[in-house]
Amino acid sequence: MTLNLDGKTILITGAAQRVGRSLTLAVARADADVIIHYGRSQAQAESLQREIHALGRQAHLIQADLADPAAVEMLFEGAAALGPVHGLVNNASIFEPLDLQSTRLEDWNRHLMVNLTAPFLLSQAFARALPANTTGRIINLLDWRALRPGPDHLPYTISKSALAALTRSLAAALAPRITVNALALGAILPPSDGSDTSDILQSVPAQRWASLDEVEEALLFLLSGPSYITGEIIHVDGGRHLV
Repeated sequence: MTLNLDGKTILITGAAQRVGRSLTLAVARADADVIIHYGRSQAQAESLQREIHALGRQAHLIQADLADPAAVEMLFEGAAALGPVHGLVNNASIFEPLDLQSTRLEDWNRHLMVNLTAPFLLSQAFARALPANTTGRIINLLDWRALRPGPDHLPYTISKSALAALTRSLAAALAPRITVNALALGAILPPSDGSDTSDILQSVPAQRWASLDEVEEALLFLLSGPSYITGEIIHVDGGRHLV
């Protein structure tokens, strides 16, 4: 059984910029209404809202600092007040070039809060609010590093590894009404932290960057494809996790 996105409402965190913006537009083009969460990117969120309205779909804006548990709770309360939420895409994350020695406790806690605890709290609230006799979908955005953790970007990698584990745990806990899957991304867009990208493709079997269309198609598959698929992590990384 598939989930028809026509008339459904999907909440997407970190929706105003980069991959989140692309995913949000893809969902709107698939005839869903969207709730655009943003942190500090108000101008970009408002621009995205106008673009979605031009497609003939509804787009609501909610600002929240995902590093604040109270703000996360208020985010979903605000989303639920707009009507039933049928899908949750946990896209927002922070990605800082920290290794073991440079990671402070506050860095560690901030990554865990935004990249792991916020998705947990939102998933918990989503499950509680889902109307009876209704099915839902949760998609978590991971990184190929999640299943191949290394010493670079340490708090980011560990938080995404934990989110991979949470994906599988939630899939078991929320079955059968809610499917929970994840997309583990590779070389999609150059990192916002300005990290050197000159040697990235050397370790990518596909020998190219992904197109945003490919990520969009993968998301729409998990949002509208077979409901018998749950607990899966699909790598959209050109085979990077294999090397």
